Amino acid sequence: MLALEALTIETSLPIKNSVIWLHGLGADGHDFAPIVPELHIPNTRFIFPHAPHRPITMNNGYEMRAWYDLFGLKLQNQQDEAGLRVMQKNIGAFIENEVDQGIEEKNIVVAGFSQGGAMALFTALRYPVRLAGVLALSTYVPLKEKLATEASPANKNVPIFMAHGTFDNVITIDTCKISHQLLKNLTYPIEWHEYPMAHSVCKEEIDDISGFLKQAFQAE
Repeated sequence: MLALEALTIETSLPIKNSVIWLHGLGADGHDFAPIVPELHIPNTRFIFPHAPHRPITMNNGYEMRAWYDLFGLKLQNQQDEAGLRVMQKNIGAFIENEVDQGIEEKNIVVAGFSQGGAMALFTALRYPVRLAGVLALSTYVPLKEKLATEASPANKNVPIFMAHGTFDNVITIDTCKISHQLLKNLTYPIEWHEYPMAHSVCKEEIDDISGFLKQAFQAE
């Protein structure tokens, strides 16, 4: 595994909950840090890991921060299964580190935007202990054909917040809806949102995320 660095923000003490939030392709852990004060979630540690730099095939081998390689954004494009599985272990290590600090798995949410959202879904739905929830923003389910057999029974009913912009031309809403339908078919409880935006985040979405996190952390 890689030793990934991360930005950490604690909202208030004592810390009872954790959110591990994964950025999109080419960004870093600072990308979503400004959202934390807008969420109004007390007693929570937000961890924003920085993905490693790697060459991206889709971008002619240009190196940037990425959780795994991308060969394209169409459904038929090859997927970097090996890269996904390596990062799954690394994100799992962040979860385990929170547990080591006294946060129960049921009080940990894994979140992500775009490629980070795909990584969040890939990791959380396979994690062997029940988590509090998953935030999947402007994203998709990677390795769709393997989820049914690899999904963790412990997280079969984990709440999923799934949101997408209707004007997204990076990962289209139609691509996201295919993933949404897959998760519905597998009977995951999904809170689905659409917003009139591009490949981004908006104020209404932030408010809805806040509501989801408050509910996830209050649930037993």
